[in-house]
Amino acid sequence: MKKSFLKYTLLAACSTLLLTSCDKGFVELNTNPNAVTVPNTPYIFSKAIYDGAQFSGNKGALLFGLMQYTTSYNDVEGFGSKYVASQVNATGGVFTNAYPAQINEIGEVIKALKDDPARVNMYAMARIWKVYCFSRLTDLYGDIPYSEAGQGYNLSIFQPKYDTQSTIYPDMLNELEAAATSLNASSAASFGGADLIYQGNITQWKKFAYSLMLRLGMRLSKVDATASQSWVTKAIAGGVIREYADIAKVSYTTGGQNINKNPIAWQLLNDNYMRADGSNNTEGGKYQDVFISALKANNDPRLGVLSVVYVNGVASSDESIQKGMSAGINGVKPADFVTYSEPKQTTVLKQDAPLLLFTVAESNFLLAEAALKGWYTTETAPALYETGIRAAMRQWDLISGTTNVISQARVDSYVAAHPFNTAGTVAQRTEQIYKEFWVGLFPDAQEVYNNYRRTGYPALIPNVYPGNATGGRIFRRFLYPVSEQTLNRVAYDEAVQRQGTDDLMTRIWWDKQ
Repeated sequence: MKKSFLKYTLLAACSTLLLTSCDKGFVELNTNPNAVTVPNTPYIFSKAIYDGAQFSGNKGALLFGLMQYTTSYNDVEGFGSKYVASQVNATGGVFTNAYPAQINEIGEVIKALKDDPARVNMYAMARIWKVYCFSRLTDLYGDIPYSEAGQGYNLSIFQPKYDTQSTIYPDMLNELEAAATSLNASSAASFGGADLIYQGNITQWKKFAYSLMLRLGMRLSKVDATASQSWVTKAIAGGVIREYADIAKVSYTTGGQNINKNPIAWQLLNDNYMRADGSNNTEGGKYQDVFISALKANNDPRLGVLSVVYVNGVASSDESIQKGMSAGINGVKPADFVTYSEPKQTTVLKQDAPLLLFTVAESNFLLAEAALKGWYTTETAPALYETGIRAAMRQWDLISGTTNVISQARVDSYVAAHPFNTAGTVAQRTEQIYKEFWVGLFPDAQEVYNNYRRTGYPALIPNVYPGNATGGRIFRRFLYPVSEQTLNRVAYDEAVQRQGTDDLMTRIWWDKQ
């Protein structure tokens, strides 16, 4: 008995020594020396900007087709222009991609900066970018995870609630106001080169914040005109983007990883136009006849800047031969496919072209509407409308990298041929502004889509295509990803019950008749 006791005592002692020996250095042994323990905030901010610019509805198969810029004989790639029922779940992709990337990333930046007074400007910039990202999401889907979004790691919230768009919008506008007023020129801390939009310029970030306030404030014009006017007036007083140098843009390169390339150009190239011969377009994409016909009918000098037809394998910008393809073509490549216009390699498809996030043209068109409503009296609607047209044409210098890509004479001629209809009704003048908006903001189809739903202009005629999901109507929102019905069912069900059927034709909060 004594021998057994002694044996187990010795074994226990040895085990204790062994465990103690093993524990010594255990943490060091199992810690990755190359891991980052403190987040690199500037790096994450850069990534959040890249991802925020990349994940949108600006794709040939989505809003490019819906706003009748492009189409395809292929039902999959042509979903946006045909509303094919079998492809409706493609609309969930923006939601699926946005949350793990841009939303989580900008949330981490904000968490790292919010309690550091020395980095107040960096915090303000992050808040402004957060609003940009969330606004693009809620404008596509309506109610979305907002207040609890991106809190899985921080607060173990893995099934975030969906906030109503009616509460998201006031919060976003308040965030823009707070961020803009907190920007402090005397504070030295800045993102510098990690800021892919303004390289840390405080004055320009403030203009960007107020420009977004103008955009979002005007979005409320039908659902809450009083609040809309208040925010629009506040934005104008704060100072919006009116100078060419202040355009909010992200710059790109042709080399490196794909994230470093202009996301619209890369998407279009990768889907369709990489071969650049007019015939071997992977998904059957071309410009839609609605867009090209409108440019030709108006003798628009942008026609030859945006489009080409391949003649014997060579790209031609000859305006007389440009023509768009019908969205009604049903699944079969047309025999004359090569004769249709497609995006130009040196402008729309330029991989190192900057992506324009907010332009002088957009500011002026929105201000023209504000003047039309009597909310802005310092300038007139006709003058702002004309300035918007001129700015929309000049911005192709920035995109193409070529000075005066559209001659001053042709710009002047176009403006003279399309004067503002001062004798028209408010509806007629609003239509005139947003027809120019449709052409002037290309290729930002998502912002055109937002204002199309709000104003009804341009008055696009829906494509009644066999087997479409909308009864031949242009759809009003995107569908939540199917994965939400499994992974976040309770919150999803609450949102659908509150907002309406998870359907392409369900209107979001600000989208009123």
